[in-house]
Amino acid sequence: MKKIRKAIFPVAGLGTRFLPATKANPKEMLPIVDKPLIQYAAEEAVNAGIEELVFVTGRNKRSIPDHFDKAYELEAELEAHGKEKMLNMVRDILPAHVSCIYIRQPEAMGLGHAVLCGRPVVGDEPFAVILADDLIDSSPSCLKQMVDIYEREQYGVIGVQQVPQENVGSYGVIAGDKVSEGLWRMSGIVEKPQPEQAPSNIAVVGRYILDGSIFDIIENTPAGSGNEIQLTDAIATQLQKQTVYGYEFSGKRYDCGSKLGYLQATVDYGLKHAEIGTDFRNYINSKNII
Repeated sequence: MKKIRKAIFPVAGLGTRFLPATKANPKEMLPIVDKPLIQYAAEEAVNAGIEELVFVTGRNKRSIPDHFDKAYELEAELEAHGKEKMLNMVRDILPAHVSCIYIRQPEAMGLGHAVLCGRPVVGDEPFAVILADDLIDSSPSCLKQMVDIYEREQYGVIGVQQVPQENVGSYGVIAGDKVSEGLWRMSGIVEKPQPEQAPSNIAVVGRYILDGSIFDIIENTPAGSGNEIQLTDAIATQLQKQTVYGYEFSGKRYDCGSKLGYLQATVDYGLKHAEIGTDFRNYINSKNII
């Protein structure tokens, strides 16, 4: 049985929807309460058994490897002042057995190209892809649910969810047959279709488990929507020869690539935060918001 040990995190995007906040700071480092988006994504991967985190980065992304690196001065300062709780928090961002690998994407050429950049590390192994701005609150984690399906079926799995028909043009959308509750055997996938031409309202979200054979396909995939190399186009080609499943995961997804989704996640995570949740709820209630 092939195990999923590696995950690719495409983090080279410019995050233009959050300018000017992302002019010098990566969107993946935007915090939800007290942790950046990329840390939530990394924790989800570790929860699913991932051992190697492959970050495909670009310019102005230095703070991402800095976040996962050891911070000697900060740790020494916290230790000197007896701040054990904060010290452990900084030291335990990732378990010791998990390694981080950084690859530079030389030019923004689409998600497919970003995934292809991870090939030297992944090789022929099956692997996961996680888009950090899709924050998914679930237990077990969304990726763990998908890994369980992959280990059972030994075919690729893509995270999907139902969206309003008028919104399908913002997503990759699948066609297929429902084989069990929440599981679709895909027969097609199209990137950002017009609502009247969409094969369904089952949209792809930023979670994938793919076979290593996808790399050869991406290499031969021409630029598609947005004049970029689309991962969905490569998956559509792969479907002609092998099975890929769409999985409607259990959990709540926040589109933190949008300002509204980011604010929704901030409020919901703030309300359940162990340290400030009660006070934050009291504040919200005092404003007669909820």
